[in-house]
Amino acid sequence: MVKLNKIYTRTGDKGDTGLGDGKRVRKYDIRVAAYGTVDEANAAIGLARLHTKDATDTALGRIQNDLFDLGADLCTPEAEGEKPGEALRISDAQVDRLEAEIDTLNARIKPLNSFILPGGSPAAAYLHLARTVTRRAERLMVELADTEKVNPAALRYVNRLSDFLFVIGRHVNNDGETDILWLPGQNR
Repeated sequence: MVKLNKIYTRTGDKGDTGLGDGKRVRKYDIRVAAYGTVDEANAAIGLARLHTKDATDTALGRIQNDLFDLGADLCTPEAEGEKPGEALRISDAQVDRLEAEIDTLNARIKPLNSFILPGGSPAAAYLHLARTVTRRAERLMVELADTEKVNPAALRYVNRLSDFLFVIGRHVNNDGETDILWLPGQNR
């Protein structure tokens, strides 16, 4: 369990920060940008949760916890010869759970015949915001993976998460009935 006694440490006052393995890097390091963007997605989900209840809220709570796992995974570079369980890593089981939840939700929603605009309800708007931030996190993680080792399950998780957020955004819009459809060229 994490214990935070002191909120400010002054160790980052000159523009660097510590990773989970103790290494110091610049605050603009791609790894820091990736897990910082995951944190932004988590905050957007928190806003959505102000407008959700029941099973939807429970599912989003699980996602928020997963996103802390993802942040821990990203902030701790994989060590040479790391043994399973030495560092907190996203697991295949977390990816599988997301896929199952997507399939369950999507089975209730009629297929789209147009792209949808973010909105319809406050919860859906915030979920679409979280989806777009998640896509940015994914782009940063892929960029990081081009130069450093990144947990493959973490990459799959973040990809599925944006799909999940899209589908649950439609779910909170009365299973897509109150989605706002894009009308191509409407304002020409």
